[in-house]
Order: sequence, then structure tokens, then C-alpha cells
Amino acid sequence: MDFTIDKQTLDDLNIFGKQGGISIYNFFCSTYTKGGALLLEKMFRYPLADKDEINNRTDTIRFFQKNKITFPFNGQLFDIVDKYLQNTDVRSKLSNEEDTLKRKFRSAIGVENEYELLHKGVIAMIEIINSAKDFIHQIKKTASFKSYEEDVEKFEFIFKINNLDWTQKEKNKKHLRYPETAKYDRILRFEKNREMRILLELIFRLDVFISVGNISTTYGLTYAKATNNVDKKIEIKDLYHLNIKDPVKNDVSIGKNSNMIFLTGANMAGKSTLMKSIGIAVFLAHVGFPVPATAMEFCVQDGLFTTINLPDNMNVGYSHFYAEVLRVKKIAYEVAKEKKFLIIFDELFRGTNVKDAYDATVAILEAFAKREQSTFIISTHIIEAGETLMKKNDNIKFLYLPTKMEGEIPAYTYTLEEGITNDRHGMVIIRNEKILEILNEEKQLTYEFFNR
Repeated sequence: MDFTIDKQTLDDLNIFGKQGGISIYNFFCSTYTKGGALLLEKMFRYPLADKDEINNRTDTIRFFQKNKITFPFNGQLFDIVDKYLQNTDVRSKLSNEEDTLKRKFRSAIGVENEYELLHKGVIAMIEIINSAKDFIHQIKKTASFKSYEEDVEKFEFIFKINNLDWTQKEKNKKHLRYPETAKYDRILRFEKNREMRILLELIFRLDVFISVGNISTTYGLTYAKATNNVDKKIEIKDLYHLNIKDPVKNDVSIGKNSNMIFLTGANMAGKSTLMKSIGIAVFLAHVGFPVPATAMEFCVQDGLFTTINLPDNMNVGYSHFYAEVLRVKKIAYEVAKEKKFLIIFDELFRGTNVKDAYDATVAILEAFAKREQSTFIISTHIIEAGETLMKKNDNIKFLYLPTKMEGEIPAYTYTLEEGITNDRHGMVIIRNEKILEILNEEKQLTYEFFNR
């Protein structure tokens, strides 16, 4: 099953680095191999939408973390074998007939670089195979490797079907004679090239599982449980944003009877950060990776759409408001399919006047709220829209992030509370920054200069 996510959402959540700061991908990317890093990116681009697949990946990462299993390979070997296996030009194939006095002379004077590269590739590939055999042997001694059992069977199948027992007698050797090199090169680079690539892919998967488990240990992340329970769509305890030092944590609960959160709060109160935190946690949970929380259970979704940092499209003459309308239209098409989507809108219809924003917000949210398959988190400054919706809809949960005034200075708790807030402190912030004084002072100086 496919999990639907688009570029706007990936950018909003800073999955690959669009919004600055450390990206979510970079946060998790501590792999030992380039192949592992590429596979990690692929997992991020194609989240899972099947409960069993998600939970199995989660259990596998947890298994490696719990047993403190380290990556059993020399990471530098993979750069060597990648180039080695890519060279499938039959003209480079070694043969016993070439083991002549002429070849030995060329080797002696240091001009036989191609052969040395092939020899190095054979040695590296043999070391990887033997390390993989030893690793699987040790894993099978470990209790509870059920979640990784399918990969273990794939490793063993490659070892058996390709008759790779001969690698044992060459274990730990740094140099092979020419006849052995030619023989093994023919097997590894030509006869079993595809199988060797499959072996590397299994190792790259292992690399991802181990490195992500290490990240989970280092940062104290937790593993989400995927369910098909539509009555509890999202349950998160102590949610926080990965990129915030000493974050304030919040509990988030969205069920079938309250499939929409209407979020209010003053500027700088933390609405955008909270919504990004929810989006990131749901995204990571569908990748099967640990999440920034102490507990999470979620109903598997069909996709995730966010609208947090929506740009104008000046190239085609779109205003910000029209860009918003088109974004809502696109999401409406998806929601109308009666699939399970998580939809996040930050400051819906901010690009138009207050009257139109109020009317549009009420109309669109009433229509969205009726689509109980999907889940919506909407923030707005149009609190009048919330008051209207509260009277007409019983499946909308109203939450806000409060501001506490300390004299003339606003202080933010970043802690969710139930209800709607009319906190508006824009002018307080402007006054505190003394912008009007700066402008008036400049005006006075200009007046005095011209009236000397």
C-alpha cells in the first residue's frame, strides 16, 4: 500500500532540509555506508501504509537497539565493491592465459593498475561475504529475532544457492594468487553479480536498522504502535520537536468523535511548531522509525498533507490567497476519496481580508469535519470562526496555546489547553520593540535638519 505525501509537506516538515536547520533526514542519517544513506532516503520518500509492515520494521530496529548490536562490517569496503561490481565489461575479465611472464613484468614495473583494482575488489567482496556469514551465525543465537527472520533467510539463501563455501578458506587473506583471483572474479563479478548486489542491499538495510536504533538510544526516542483502530486515530504522550533544545512536551489525542483540532493562540505562542511536531511524528511513525515522544499509538493513514509555509506562485501570477485556494482544492479532491488522511493547515486563508477569511474558514471546516475518515488540525487567528463552529459541530476539539502577560512582556507556556483564546499581542510586541519611536525620532531629526 502507498502512503501519499507531496513536496509541499516534505518542505513544511523540513524532512530533507527545505526550511533550514538540521533536516529530519540528516538527524537520522548516521549510517556506516553510502548505500545505507541512500536506502534511508528511499524509506523517507516512500513511507509505509500497512500496519504489519510498519510494526515489523519498528520491531526490527528495536531488536537491534535492545541487543546493542554493532555494524559488523568495515564501511570502507563498500566503496571498493561498488565500483568493482559496476565494472561488468567482459573485456576486463581475467583469464589464466594472461598469467604470463609479460603480465608479471608489467606488475613488477607498476603499470598493471587494472588488475590490482580487480584483486582489491575480490578481496573486499570475500571479506564482506565472510563477515555476513559470521553475523548471521551470531544473530541466530540471539533470542527474539523474529522480526528480522525474513532477512536472515535471504542471507542464508544467497550463501547456499550460490555455493559460497569457498570464501571460508580465503578468510582474512590480503593477497591471492593470480589463478584464484581470476576464478573468484569470474564468479563474483560476472556469474553472481546480481546476487552480490542483493547481498549488499541486505547489508544496507542492516546498516539503517542499526544506525537508527543507535539514534533512538542517543536521543531517548520511542517506538510508535500502528493499529487499524479508527476510534483512536492519534494518541501521543509527551510530544516534542526534534530540533528544539529543552522542549515543552504536549499530549495529543485525536479520536473518531473529534476528528478535527481547531487551534488558536497568539503569534509566537508555538502553534506552527506544535503542528510541525505532530506532522513529523506521524511521518516517522509511518516510516517505522522512532518518534520524539514517550508513547505513541496511531491508526495507519493513507497519507499526510500540510500547508504551513505555502509560497506565492508569482511565475504564473498567483497571489497568496489564490495559492491557498488551490491548495485547499487539491486536498479536497484527496479527502473526497474517503481515504484516511492527516491534514494540517497553519493559518488558513491568511492571504485575504478578515470577512472572507471568516466565511471561508467556517464553510471549509464544516465540510472537512463531515469527512470523518480523515483527521484535521487547523490553526487560525479568526477566533470568531471557532465560536461559530463550536455552536454547530460536536466533533471538533478546540485547543489553544496561552500567553501569560508579565507586565508588558508576553510569556509563552507552549502547553496546550482546552478552549479558544483571543490572545492578540501583535501591538504589544511592536511597542516593546520601539518601532514607532524609531520612526518618529527619524521624522523629528529630519524636521529639525530642514528647519535650522
